[in-house]
Amino acid sequence: MSETFEFTAENLERVKECIARFPEGRQRSAVMPLLDLAQRQNGGWLPEGAIEAIADMLDMAPIRVLEVATFYSMYKRQPVGKHQINVCTTTPCWLRGSDEVVGACKTALGIGVGEMTADSTFSLGEVECLGACVNAPVVQIDDDYYEDVDAESMADIIDALKRGERPTAGSQIGRTGSAPEGGPQVLTGDVSKAARTSTATAKE
Repeated sequence: MSETFEFTAENLERVKECIARFPEGRQRSAVMPLLDLAQRQNGGWLPEGAIEAIADMLDMAPIRVLEVATFYSMYKRQPVGKHQINVCTTTPCWLRGSDEVVGACKTALGIGVGEMTADSTFSLGEVECLGACVNAPVVQIDDDYYEDVDAESMADIIDALKRGERPTAGSQIGRTGSAPEGGPQVLTGDVSKAARTSTATAKE
């Protein structure tokens, strides 16, 4: 018998809201948000009891819920650290130096991939594409994305987290959105003037 899991009263209301978003007979589609909610309630990972509780709520076989929980890397089946550091090592990030970023994490934390620090503050993982390839290398820390990361900036981020600070997420080289390195290369002047000139030319 697995350990019992129950949603808090507040989260149970959120569970009902999630299930209600789907048409009658399609409630099983709520499995992913419910897994996320259970994971957040349980300190970042999913015990067997949570899998069974969600299966019961959605009238699913527990193995079907477990299949979802083990397919996506965002769901964790073992205890994790307070800060989860996930380095993308898919091709675009690898080409831009993600191996060095992983190495910096190992050095700064004293752990390997798939491990957690002795004080349970950090856990380190490698993940597949985080969907921000243009700003590679990308690291997800908890719910935040850190982009354009290299070994030095990664070490600085970890040091800040150790001090109890929250480093600014986003590009670590000052890039705005997905603009080219060094800033915009086109339409750098008066865009409105350029548009008016283009319109006038077209009318001629």
